[in-house]
Amino acid sequence: MVTVLSGKLTGEIRFGRSDCPRRKGVERRLEQNGRDGSAVIFRNEAFGRSLSFVESGRKVVSGGIARALCLLVLSVCPCFYSCADENNEAVLAPTKSSPVKIPVFSRQQVPSSPRSREAVARVVPSLIRQLESRNLSYGSPIFIRIFKRERELEFWLRKGKKYNLFRTYPIAAMSGQLGPKLLEGDRQAPEGFYYVSPSRMNPNSRFHLSMNLGYPNRYDRVHGRTGSALMIHGGRASIGCFAMTDPKIEEIYAMADAALRNGQMFFRVHCFPFRMSEANMKKYAQSKWNSFWANLKPGYDFFESSKSPPDVRVEERKYLFGKATN
Repeated sequence: MVTVLSGKLTGEIRFGRSDCPRRKGVERRLEQNGRDGSAVIFRNEAFGRSLSFVESGRKVVSGGIARALCLLVLSVCPCFYSCADENNEAVLAPTKSSPVKIPVFSRQQVPSSPRSREAVARVVPSLIRQLESRNLSYGSPIFIRIFKRERELEFWLRKGKKYNLFRTYPIAAMSGQLGPKLLEGDRQAPEGFYYVSPSRMNPNSRFHLSMNLGYPNRYDRVHGRTGSALMIHGGRASIGCFAMTDPKIEEIYAMADAALRNGQMFFRVHCFPFRMSEANMKKYAQSKWNSFWANLKPGYDFFESSKSPPDVRVEERKYLFGKATN
């Protein structure tokens, strides 16, 4: 008996009565598809045995053949449903994945709630598997970039001295036009360089979970801009914030929470009107915000070339950029 495990098609198929005439016909057809005259037979294995193929030479059937055989059975022999006993019908049972050990970080306190803890417990096992498949680690320092025109949020994690892109999330809702936020109530989403510290994580948000960007920053205040409570949050509605949907914000929040608990003092969030390529800068050169965007571009270029976010400061009413220490 040779058990076939083929990629995603790993599981069990259980059959009904062995005297079903259609089943016998399928067995004969499968025999004709055997290699080197070997027999291909399905046995009634009702209690946890895998889909198996018996061959005279005990050769393992290839993944492609396994898929073809399973599709053939399910498509041409509906008797596995209609002729089966009620408790012995055809079933494709997924293989159980091994448990994931979830690390606990305590280098820094971060606000939490029953809601945030439930969300983290729900999404982290899958996130850890996905991160490990990319050679990234849950709890590593993070960095977020937002592009308003493209309606995208990039989530980066640090590996060594550089950050690696883990996922690009679509932004579900965002109000306003291209250009910075100027006044409280103008419904504009911000543009510029912001950061989130532990105290800005909100596990009790009206929008499921959220993180406050810290608008207005020093640059905004120097330019007389006003506003408050501009966030990345759940849900699908926004007035000046970036709404990500509840399932997406749970993933983003969980990774941010882990990074902060593991010792990252704060994480940066850079908000751009668009991807600041030379082509896009030329495309929007006539905008009234061209000089402001020209001041954002060196910060964008810094990360593009180094894959490490810059340290940002404000001098003489302008952003200046240098190598970050955090």
